[in-house]
Amino acid sequence: MLAGVSEPARGHLAMLAFSALVAGSFSLGVLAAPHIDPGALSVVRFILAGVLVGVAAVATTGIPRSAWVAPWRYLVLGGLLGAYFVLMFEGLKTAAPVSAAAVFTLTPLMAAGFGWLFLRQRLTGRMAMALMIGGAGALWVIFRADFAALMAFQVGRGEAIYFVGCVAHAAYAPLVRKLNRGEPAVVFTFGMMVAGTALLALYAWPAVIATDWAALPGIVWVTLVYVAVAASAMTFVLLQYATLRLPAAKVMAYTYLVPSWVALWEVVLHGLVQPGMVLVGVAMTVLALFLLLKE
Repeated sequence: MLAGVSEPARGHLAMLAFSALVAGSFSLGVLAAPHIDPGALSVVRFILAGVLVGVAAVATTGIPRSAWVAPWRYLVLGGLLGAYFVLMFEGLKTAAPVSAAAVFTLTPLMAAGFGWLFLRQRLTGRMAMALMIGGAGALWVIFRADFAALMAFQVGRGEAIYFVGCVAHAAYAPLVRKLNRGEPAVVFTFGMMVAGTALLALYAWPAVIATDWAALPGIVWVTLVYVAVAASAMTFVLLQYATLRLPAAKVMAYTYLVPSWVALWEVVLHGLVQPGMVLVGVAMTVLALFLLLKE
């Protein structure tokens, strides 16, 4: 199906799918977040996603012994993504879905910084301009098109918590390319999932034991299945696949599409249309995406 498609183009297609799948976790996550500890949710999420990715790895490329050389690599990457997901659901307890998605769009700017730090990837003038436009659009959405709040820099607690998680996510993208030693994307993802599960279990096991799983409302289970399958297993592989074919800044540029996808999710799930002034910020993030992807 993808015969004749260049490797960079395949990376772009992977990230387009990535942005659409990630967006759903914001709209569903904000519904589930009040009912379960973020750490407990993340442990089960990693276990389910890890099983799926492991089965896929065995069925496709196999898992060679060489993949387990230098296991510290998986601990670093698993720790970063584990921190991201815990802080995401902690933030979604108080942050609105579109606002949280806007925070996520700040990751390309941070990823560009980490890309230079770890890989010495340099920005062109157009890419720098695109990142600034996208960042401005993100801030406009985060502050809900309230210029006075923007000037006072009144950031919500949920948005601030999630921002710390996004820093971890931004560091993850360039580190994948730096730490990968030729392992296939699905095998490398499985190693990261195993390490991430172990670290999260050490952190959140008391919360896992304390959770009354049988009494959780249905929306928690719907969210858990979605984030484990679509927003974890599938997106992890897509992200790994793309980062081996595209510069870190271009990979993370696709996060600029997430607020637009979330706005659509909000219409579908709740019939909630965002205010026109907020949509201006969303449009700015889409413009930033096209500027970043232009050759």
